[in-house]
Amino acid sequence: MTDRPAPPRIFDRALLHRRLRRALAAGAPDFLLARAADDLLDRLLTVKRDFPRALDLGAPGEHFAQAIVASGRRAPLRANALGGDVIVDEEALPFAPASFDLVVSGMSLQWVNDLPGVFAQVRRILAPDGLFLACLPGGASLVELRIALAQAEEEITGGASPRVSPFVDVRDMGGLLQRAGFALPVADVDSFALRYDSVLGLMRDLRAMGAANVLVKRASRPLRRDVLARAAAIYAERFSDPDGRVRASFEIVWISGWAPHESQQQPAKPGSATMRLEDAMKAARPISEK
Repeated sequence: MTDRPAPPRIFDRALLHRRLRRALAAGAPDFLLARAADDLLDRLLTVKRDFPRALDLGAPGEHFAQAIVASGRRAPLRANALGGDVIVDEEALPFAPASFDLVVSGMSLQWVNDLPGVFAQVRRILAPDGLFLACLPGGASLVELRIALAQAEEEITGGASPRVSPFVDVRDMGGLLQRAGFALPVADVDSFALRYDSVLGLMRDLRAMGAANVLVKRASRPLRRDVLARAAAIYAERFSDPDGRVRASFEIVWISGWAPHESQQQPAKPGSATMRLEDAMKAARPISEK
């Protein structure tokens, strides 16, 4: 039996953790986490289950833990690389199989190098009929910033460098959850836009959140001032409102899946239908067509 090959190293996670620690110590803007936590609370309130053993995996701050408590459940175990009750790396979970009835994760899994592997580990630590609920930025997030930076750098230097980390595509999430062994996988998107006086305000917020580029193959040179000035001009030309303020698009992709259990709804077995498709279509045909 051969060992599974190591996943490609896409993100510099040591650099990420240093930046996030500095951001949290300085009081990072938390508007994205606050919005996601409100959504988490709404989702938990629709599920009539107790979930006595809950894990808050990777979410910086206490927003997600507070949402679980506000839903009427016990406080979760908080586990991440920056603090909480247990210091863990999301890519190597130390918990025993079937340790939790609920695992939530907020705005952290976008920076793991092996997302399918993390999903498989979460599935392993969930008890039967346990729920996994997570959110992470979607692919349309910061699309305006990507366009402006790439166009400006191409115009001035003759080539564009990766300046913004890639995000997930919601269309891939259901399949990844199924591959990891989850039942009843669901993925949906919360899309919205924020407005700034200029793109520089947006970039300040991103740096303050510790969300600057942490790609291993990120550009080796800092962003030149003339490129930044041109990018700001392009952003204002293409993505501003009549009042002069600019828009920044965000997507929060939500995913959920259950650890399989016999009580869950199951798809019908092949060949178990009691009516042929042709007969069903005839039965459903309007009277005027018969």
